[in-house]
Order: sequence, then C-alpha cells, then structure tokens
Amino acid sequence: MLDGWHEFYMLIGTAAAALVGLLFVAASIGAGYLTAERASATRTFTSPIIFHFTYAVFVSLTALIPGNTDWSLTGIIGISAAVAFAYSCVIFTRVMRRSAVDLDDRLAYGATPPVAYAACFVAAIFLFQRSVVGPLLLAGALVLLVLVNIRNAWDLTVFFAQRHNDGNPPPGSI
Repeated sequence: MLDGWHEFYMLIGTAAAALVGLLFVAASIGAGYLTAERASATRTFTSPIIFHFTYAVFVSLTALIPGNTDWSLTGIIGISAAVAFAYSCVIFTRVMRRSAVDLDDRLAYGATPPVAYAACFVAAIFLFQRSVVGPLLLAGALVLLVLVNIRNAWDLTVFFAQRHNDGNPPPGSI
C-alpha cells in the first residue's frame, strides 16, 4: 500500500530525527531551569515533544521496512497509534489543568496530538482494507504531528531562552 511513498517517509523520518537533536540543544539552553521542582512541567511539555517526533520516526522506519506485509504494517501502526493516543490523552489532561497555559498552547500541546494519533489509527484500518484513503490519511496525520511539534519545540526554546536571560521566571509559568 505504501509503494511510491518511500521518499515521503525518508523525508519526514529524517526531519523528525533532526528535530529531536535540535530539541536536545534547546533543553541544554534551559538546563538550569529544569529543576526537580519543575519536573511536572518537563513531563507535560518537553517529554511529549520528543515522544511525538519519535513516533514520526518510528512510523517512517516501519513504513520503509521492505519485508512488511499489509497485515504487519497495519498492526504495528494501529497498535502504536492506540498507545500513543492514550499517552497523548494523559498529556491533554495535564495541559488542560494548567490555568496559566494560553489557548494556542492548549491546542498545540494538548488537543492536536490526540487528533493526529486517532487519524493514524483510522489510517491503519484503511490501509488494512487497502483503501486509497489510508496512505493519504497516514501522511496527513504525520505531517500534522511534525508541524505542530515544530511549533511546540520553538515555543519551548523561546521559553527556555527567556528564562535563561531573565534568571527569574514570571509567576504562573511552566
């Protein structure tokens, strides 16, 4: 089903992997800010970005395995999407409980990832049924996941840089 998509999965997987590396640079900028007292914020904002990029790399690598059958491909994508959906729902709950989080952050960190993972799960079903919708839906879901996490990584980098320069974070911040 994914014949002809080789370049797409190479590109999105490589981009997500490179962005994970850049996020480590951003984390090093904010290393002084990431204390034990702020562990909850790290779990809510930083760790999910790594998870989402890693998921895009994982699906890309899975799609590129030459020996995959339709059954194995859809099984791996479907099961991993269900697990990722559950994880992102936990993050959604954490983000929504934070009163100091803006609406755009609630959407980007909280609401969008579960939508992307639900789309990946539905795409796995369509792929299993050999529907032409499956590859397009999977590609769209991965693009959404990568794009929203580029935004999130940038937001986090700016946040860390501001805290690094200020020395004192404003009340109610991460």
